[in-house]
Amino acid sequence: MSGLPGTVPHRLTGRRVEPAGPLDLSGTGRATAEAVRFLRECQGLGLGVSWRAAGAPAYDPGLLSHLPPPAAPAAGHDGWAAWRTGHAHGTLYHRRGPDFVTVLDRRERGAAVRLTLDHPALHATFLRLLEPTPVDALDADGREALGLLAAERLVLARGGWAVTLPPRIRRWPVPCTAI
Repeated sequence: MSGLPGTVPHRLTGRRVEPAGPLDLSGTGRATAEAVRFLRECQGLGLGVSWRAAGAPAYDPGLLSHLPPPAAPAAGHDGWAAWRTGHAHGTLYHRRGPDFVTVLDRRERGAAVRLTLDHPALHATFLRLLEPTPVDALDADGREALGLLAAERLVLARGGWAVTLPPRIRRWPVPCTAI
């Protein structure tokens, strides 16, 4: 068992994973949310990923700069090159405690932000959105929390679906002090 979501068909060979087809990052619905979750889980497990993109994002691709960049980007989008050159392991991740989540965000060069999500609605929504979720399925508190999390760039909410962006890093590269 790889620990990867089964919604994206893939082949796992040792510590490398390859999706069966291109991943849709256009932001048009569930497929994008599932693709982001798949890449987030690969990052958290320390797996190398070789994947192709289908469709250019209709949002800032910098939101995903912490995730493994595509090996073969979709044509016609300038954000792919910045993603590939700016990617580094561990620039966005979360850790869990009892009734709180701590997020470290270093996606912007020269800036590091540490957030603690201990408000019950923020905490619950962050954890719920680890699974791609239709925005309509959230109650009023969840939608308010979604707005706050999206404003902090911790959630991708597009096409009626939302998914948490920071992975829970379960495996660090060696040496971990190089991060």
